[in-house]
Amino acid sequence: MAITRWEPFHELERWEPLAWEPIREIERMQRQMNRMMERLFPGDGGRGALAYVPSAELEETDKEILLKLEIPGMEAKDLDIEVEEGSVTIRGERKTETKTEEKGLVRSEFHYGKFERVIPLPTRVQHENVKAEYKNGILSLTLPKTEEEQRKVVKVNIE
Repeated sequence: MAITRWEPFHELERWEPLAWEPIREIERMQRQMNRMMERLFPGDGGRGALAYVPSAELEETDKEILLKLEIPGMEAKDLDIEVEEGSVTIRGERKTETKTEEKGLVRSEFHYGKFERVIPLPTRVQHENVKAEYKNGILSLTLPKTEEEQRKVVKVNIE
């Protein structure tokens, strides 16, 4: 068997003169997409079409479900929380701050407008005993399980 020299980057040498062409093509496509979004949703570059969805964290214990949502920059009065049999719905609206002074260029990546997040619950909860706290941009919900869900034990038979 003959020994050959391994050159893993040999194939890339062919592309060297055209190395920037794929990047230029991606930039061109990005500009086209930005123009299309601006035409479809004028005013905010299409960001309004991409709904803001707060991040959530759900933890289940023996007695309750702990749900946290990351919703910074809002006040508790601007949040609407509904607990249904199989889910929790959180709605809110972050309003833009209007400034009268002109500063030249302003760039904002903040999300403004209405949002809604529906989170399915793994078990039934006591609707009337739900506790909510909003602190430092984190909405924390404590959803106690119903008594029958707390006592629910299933015997598993081994075959």
